[in-house]
Amino acid sequence: MIVIGIDPGLARMGYGVIETERGVPPRPLCHGCIETSARDLSHPERLLAVYTEVDRLLEQYQPSHLALEKLFFSRNISSAMAVSEVRGIVLLAAAQRRIPVTEYTPNQVKQAITGSGRADKRQVQEMIRRLLRLGEIPRPDDAADALSIALCHIHIMR
Repeated sequence: MIVIGIDPGLARMGYGVIETERGVPPRPLCHGCIETSARDLSHPERLLAVYTEVDRLLEQYQPSHLALEKLFFSRNISSAMAVSEVRGIVLLAAAQRRIPVTEYTPNQVKQAITGSGRADKRQVQEMIRRLLRLGEIPRPDDAADALSIALCHIHIMR
């Protein structure tokens, strides 16, 4: 089973791809960020760039599941709207390939990874490093978050 985790954002969207099979520890295939600049691209062009990269990742890794962080409502409504648009693009790309999508709240991810819904970011990142047997904590933070979302899905599916 291959799971792609997505930490949605317009300026920077984290992704992490993990492969797992029965009796074998999960293995990270890739992680990183899709970045778009308001300085260089119009809003529609930024959305198209995110869609193009997400579609490329789905084509390349052929995930059987997509795990997505649920929108955490922030005080900045324009930021929340942009994240909602990106989430819509991710959902569209997954639906076009008939990839099931499961959404998780930040607390669900923390609970699945560390055993505590109150864990801080550093604790989650360190557990991701250990559980995936990585030499260092994945960077940037958005990529580490995406790996934690994918790993959360794997833990819950077991």
